Amino acid sequence: MPLPVCNDSRPPLRNPFSYQPWREDRTYQAMFDKLEADIVVMQETKIQRKDLHDDMVLVPGWDVHFSLPKHKKGYSGVAIYTRSSKCCPIRAEEGITGVLCPPNSSTKFRDLPPDQQIGGYPRPGQLSSALDEPTLDSEGRCVVLEFPAFVLIGVYTPATRDETRTEFRQGWIDALDIRVRNLVAMGKQVVLCGDLNIIRSELDTAGLAEQLRREAMTLDDFYSRPARRFLNQFVFGGRVVGERDEGREEPVVWDICREFHPSRTGMYTCWETRKNARPGNFGSRIDYVLCSSGIKDWFVDANIQEGLLGSDHCPVYATLGDAVSRDGAAANLVDMMNPEGMFRDGQRVRAWTTKDLLPTSAKLIPEFDKRRSIRDMFQKSATRDASDPASEPPPSSQPRPSPRTSSSQPRPSSSQPRPSSSQPPTSSPRPSSNPFATPPKRQAAALTTSRRPPKKTRKEKPTKASSGPAQRSLMGFFKPQSSEAGPNKEIGDATIESTPTQSDAPSADEWARPQPAEPTDPVETPDLKSGPSGGLLDPVESKASWSKLLGKRTVPRCAHDEDCHMLTTKKAGVNCGRSFFACSRPLGPSGRNEEGTEFRCGTFIWSSDWNGR
Repeated sequence: MPLPVCNDSRPPLRNPFSYQPWREDRTYQAMFDKLEADIVVMQETKIQRKDLHDDMVLVPGWDVHFSLPKHKKGYSGVAIYTRSSKCCPIRAEEGITGVLCPPNSSTKFRDLPPDQQIGGYPRPGQLSSALDEPTLDSEGRCVVLEFPAFVLIGVYTPATRDETRTEFRQGWIDALDIRVRNLVAMGKQVVLCGDLNIIRSELDTAGLAEQLRREAMTLDDFYSRPARRFLNQFVFGGRVVGERDEGREEPVVWDICREFHPSRTGMYTCWETRKNARPGNFGSRIDYVLCSSGIKDWFVDANIQEGLLGSDHCPVYATLGDAVSRDGAAANLVDMMNPEGMFRDGQRVRAWTTKDLLPTSAKLIPEFDKRRSIRDMFQKSATRDASDPASEPPPSSQPRPSPRTSSSQPRPSSSQPRPSSSQPPTSSPRPSSNPFATPPKRQAAALTTSRRPPKKTRKEKPTKASSGPAQRSLMGFFKPQSSEAGPNKEIGDATIESTPTQSDAPSADEWARPQPAEPTDPVETPDLKSGPSGGLLDPVESKASWSKLLGKRTVPRCAHDEDCHMLTTKKAGVNCGRSFFACSRPLGPSGRNEEGTEFRCGTFIWSSDWNGR
């Protein structure tokens, strides 16, 4: 059976189920089944150690190795999932330089015994960057697994964001180049999967001609960019301008997807979400599956899965055949993807067990070790709670007879009469489960507390709602209450105070009755229906005026007669931060606004200039 290797740059791994088809089953196992892969390499996971949970680590039938950032929170991150029934690594490491340490060890990977090393680490003098090796491996950008057949490297290369990251990006790329070349020089085969954040050629990006015109560059200048020059010297068939760099005289890996589709255009793996460029396929190819020359013929298919949503990237896969040729002899791939003695002639000899887990496996993290699922965790906690004296039932419930409570003083049941409010309840000290505890201070404090007078409870003031029936409709708010009034009753804006010492004071019922109004001087009241000039107000016009003032702001329409959407200017300058309206359709293949097509038109209106309601 073929063995597919899938490279996928996911959204934050703690919540990858926001899009179809992942939201249907919402489990990692179902997601891997839809990918139909046996090895899944994920980048940009953006998680920390505290974000790991059972569904992410304890995936039935899968093992996982993480590389998490050491300092930055929610940043980068790489994970490799392997299906235990098809493949099992024999060694695993985190980092590209080998200076990190295995879990629960202070020995670096590069300082382990030779039979425990993967090898290929940069030697002294090979790295020309001023950055030290621990800094290069501090952001969680690489996981290395070794199988008997090849070494699998999953990477997430730093992107070009600003000038402050240029040195780190170039130093990390140099370390990757040296590690792969050293492994190939040792005679090991290499498969490199990941988000390299590098566009290899003009076939791998949209709108290149417009970009070159805007930046006043030539095609040779495009290929001479440091990162792009590295990649074209790294792969077979790359275009290199001028002489090759020292140490990169020969290519070492093949671009598998491009080998199967040498002249295909529009084979992009990443799109800019802020421009909604994916529907128009205005993107770039920056995700790769690369392999060394010795196993190039093992691959039977490679392609992208642009129809799978959930990220600004799409998965890239490469499929290995089940029968391969090694040293001129036919062999079963599954025999070379597992430790010796697990498979023979394509048939399983022994089952995979937890003893086959490597030290870097996430299943050996203390909070996940020796557990298979979350159900086991609840069963163990229930067993602990049953033997814990702190988990006894409350006094109001019937206690169950047990050897632990049979010798203790029986608790009062809920049927026994409770002490009256005049007698203060005496609190007894709770027996501690620690035999070495010293409770005299606790008992003294309890006795002192029991001698205190009972705490007076504050009487609640009666509310208006409690003096009569509850309001059942809106009309009840406008009707007067039929209940008796208190000593002070408000009528209108006047407050009438009663003096109980006077015998002729009217009662509450008399105050409730409507009293005849005393003759007063006539007061002119303004006509609510008349305008300021004395004329009548038009209710339709008044409603329209208020709606225009307080109503929801309408958005302009674009050339397609559709609602525009509001965006904010991000480019530095005088207009940075200003909002504007533009067509909501995606960009077309040209990457520019188009007129008379189904893609984004040229509608542009500053939000401050639009007064539509």
